Amino acid sequence: MKKLLALLLALVMVLALAACGQAAAPASTQAEAPAEEAPAEEAASNLVGVAMPTKDLQRWNQDGENMKSLLEAAGYEVDLQFGANDIPTQVSQIENMIANGCKVLVIASIDGDSLGTVLAQAKEAGIPVIAYDRLIMNSDAVSYYATFDNWLVGTKQGEFIRDALDLDNAEGPFNIEFITGDPGDNNINFFFDGAMSILQPYLDNGKLVCPSGQVEKAVVATANWATDAAQSRFENILASNYADGTPLHAVLASNDSTALGVENALAASYTNDVYPVITGQDCDIAIMKNLIEGKQAMSVFKDTRTLAAKVVEMVDALMKGSEPPINDTETYDNGTGIIPSFLCDPVACTVENYEDLLISSGYYTMDQINNG
Repeated sequence: MKKLLALLLALVMVLALAACGQAAAPASTQAEAPAEEAPAEEAASNLVGVAMPTKDLQRWNQDGENMKSLLEAAGYEVDLQFGANDIPTQVSQIENMIANGCKVLVIASIDGDSLGTVLAQAKEAGIPVIAYDRLIMNSDAVSYYATFDNWLVGTKQGEFIRDALDLDNAEGPFNIEFITGDPGDNNINFFFDGAMSILQPYLDNGKLVCPSGQVEKAVVATANWATDAAQSRFENILASNYADGTPLHAVLASNDSTALGVENALAASYTNDVYPVITGQDCDIAIMKNLIEGKQAMSVFKDTRTLAAKVVEMVDALMKGSEPPINDTETYDNGTGIIPSFLCDPVACTVENYEDLLISSGYYTMDQINNG
């Protein structure tokens, strides 16, 4: 009996040890299996939305492409859209940028008063908005403004006419006409008012005379800055006031696309030997031949490479949580308060200095100008 009990006890111990070995095996297997990796955190978005108003004007193509290139070189993804001068299209584009997770918006508006609702969405999403060259009005979602000194653009145009006609010394009177840009573009207030700050005293004392009587900013505005609209208006002015050979001495044109309309109208129906001093802005390729040939006296050069580079600095600072560079906290009130701004300096471009400003600097090549 004792031998039987000993045998049974030994058998139980063997079975127990075998069971323990089987139980330990899964634990050993689990230890050797590779651990499942925890899901990686999503990379922070580096998407920047850039909304330009149109491709119809050369300068917006340059601005948009310059900015896109520089932002991408700085490591950012860019959603660049052009609004075709259609407000609902631009609004839809900005809505899509917000929905797609843009972290900063750079917007050159078609109409500065038409983006309040969509920018409220940007503000709610915590997206900083940089108004680019055109101040966006009546929206507290605008964080910063980057532009050229637009008042200085206008004063340079006014000073050029003053000096070209020698208004402080010549007897006069001199005939002048006026044309500015789109009434929805807040910049026309600075362009036109800056120029008139120089020219108005000469209108008041009779040294300058406007035969058409069209002097008010709202009257001389041009929808969409369109060349054909400027040409049509000036054809009417010439037919009504200069068909008898009356000389036209100067035209204050706020930019090159409107100046080109004036020049086309003059080529079609102006007969006096006195050719007017015509101002402009942007140094568009389309007018450079006219400037070289004396059909346009000057254009204000705004090096969009400089402005684009500054905006990239501003975007980079915002993306990294620091303060962007600004140099003006007094000038630009969009109806909700002063918008911190960075203002770049414009330069007067004439036939005497265009090669240094545009060719030597690499902004254009002579082939581009000759074939423009």
